Amino acid sequence: MTDDALSGVTPVVFDDRICRLGEGPLWHPERHELFWVDIPAQTVLARGRGGARAHRFDEMVSALGWIDRDTLLLASETGLYSLAISDWSRTLLCPIEAENPLTRSNDGRADPWGGFWIGTMDKKAAEGSGAIYRYSHGELRRIAGEITIPNGLCFDRTRGIGYFTDSAQRKTWRIALDEHGWPSAEPELFLDYSGSVTTIDGTIVDRDGYLWCAIFDGSAVLRISPEGELVGRLGTLTPRATCPAFGGTDCSDIYVTTAAIGLEPKAGDAVAHGSTLCFPGVARGAPEPRVRL
Repeated sequence: MTDDALSGVTPVVFDDRICRLGEGPLWHPERHELFWVDIPAQTVLARGRGGARAHRFDEMVSALGWIDRDTLLLASETGLYSLAISDWSRTLLCPIEAENPLTRSNDGRADPWGGFWIGTMDKKAAEGSGAIYRYSHGELRRIAGEITIPNGLCFDRTRGIGYFTDSAQRKTWRIALDEHGWPSAEPELFLDYSGSVTTIDGTIVDRDGYLWCAIFDGSAVLRISPEGELVGRLGTLTPRATCPAFGGTDCSDIYVTTAAIGLEPKAGDAVAHGSTLCFPGVARGAPEPRVRL
């Protein structure tokens, strides 16, 4: 589908359960099932061939990866866990700022080298209180600090780069990565929307290296070239788009979580705030990489 044609595409509702803050959608390529979270509800949700499921935890959960057919990686307020899909039982892999009750995890994503990146933030979004970490083969390493709202973690293996965003600053950085997925240089500024109202939330990278960025309070997912040019837009019909994910049999579908928090439903709304959406056949996506422990 051409970038010009994206503006005429409307989403379908994939799941009508309302999330206060839906985030972290993950299409499991072996199960053909979508998993996502509602952060303040402390819940993981799923929908696939077997129908809809959900499980509430005793702390906030924010991001997911897949380890194998039966196991997910789950990021919580206090650490990274392996999560059994069958019964939702979890096992601690690594604590993350567990000693600090003021912070929690936020956006996270597996990289193409098998690592998992996760951001932390103050629960009240205190300026500069968060950080970004990478977990790989049992090692947790701090990648960046003084982040307020970490988002937009995504990767372009062909170009050997990763991206991350501070939504509070409205800036996105890119960082060169080595053959093992660790940073090989200092981050450099890639997008600067600080003079606008554009707030980038979750982001994914397609097979051609283009970024698909959910825009919180922007009713859209933007497609941005590897050079930083805005080339396309998907309208979400609800203001608070939070995170996209490639999915479907050939990863040409884009699923988008949204948020209802702070919004009032109105008669005639085309899409209910907080529902999970799908744009079928709009992208040249790729399966989410496996987390390799």
